[in-house]
Amino acid sequence: MREPISRDARLALDLALTIRHDGSGGVTDDLTGPADLTAWVRAHPEVLPDTGRFTAGAAQLAAVRELRAAVRALFARAVRPGEPSPADAARLLPVPEAVRLLNEAAARTPTVPVLDWPDEAAPVVHRQPVRADDELTASLAHAVIAFLASPERERLRPRGRLQHRPGQRADPQRPPLRPPLRP
Repeated sequence: MREPISRDARLALDLALTIRHDGSGGVTDDLTGPADLTAWVRAHPEVLPDTGRFTAGAAQLAAVRELRAAVRALFARAVRPGEPSPADAARLLPVPEAVRLLNEAAARTPTVPVLDWPDEAAPVVHRQPVRADDELTASLAHAVIAFLASPERERLRPRGRLQHRPGQRADPQRPPLRPPLRP
């Protein structure tokens, strides 16, 4: 059975995979306009509280696309010596710039720990934004940082895939994000 991945890993991978090689020599970008970002966020209710009311603007789209560029550069570094995705191999940001952009995005919305202790369940700590200036980009950046700093990063393989251990099978609860990419 495949080991499940964390919420942070899922968000980081899903964000990175919003741009990819289309298999025919071109690139597919799922975030070309504010409506695309709105749909993506609404499909990821774990990103923000009350995602059903979220509507992206041009500034949020630009911020998320900039964060995505940083994430893809850092993923390319994480899979070295493997090749980066052909979707953006020629235009990856330098790693120091990608790290700076990721950290700046994460700092846009400070968070505080919040305890949640439902009846007949163990207590859980969640991070809650202090203010909502750019909560979306900051929340995504926090997830990416958590993923890149975790042991799950070691499972990352070129083209945004996670390595699965021999004998594991796909999780029947979660459909694949997209068909395998072909260079």
